[in-house]
Amino acid sequence: MNGYVLLAIAIICETFATSMLKASEGFSKTIPSLAFFIGMSISFYIFSQALAYIPLSIGYAIWAGMGTALTALIAVVVWQESFNSYTAMGITLIIMGVVLLNLKGAGH
Repeated sequence: MNGYVLLAIAIICETFATSMLKASEGFSKTIPSLAFFIGMSISFYIFSQALAYIPLSIGYAIWAGMGTALTALIAVVVWQESFNSYTAMGITLIIMGVVLLNLKGAGH
């Protein structure tokens, strides 16, 4: 399987797990707490498989950056957290950083 497909799946699992972390309310709710641990475990496993095809520096930048950006968007949509110019700029800068690291990786 393509490393970037595996990476995308890992990011989706990580984003889901992080949302469950919020829903667990400090691990006081059983189902969201279990969903967090399972989601993160799956995410790390699939991410480790993606690293067989993708360099660590590129893979981690994409995984962490896109996971952060998607989690911020989910926080706005699902948890009604505020969205302002700082949020938009932060997400944009994260995505730009991921793109720049990929350009660096393409030219190695």
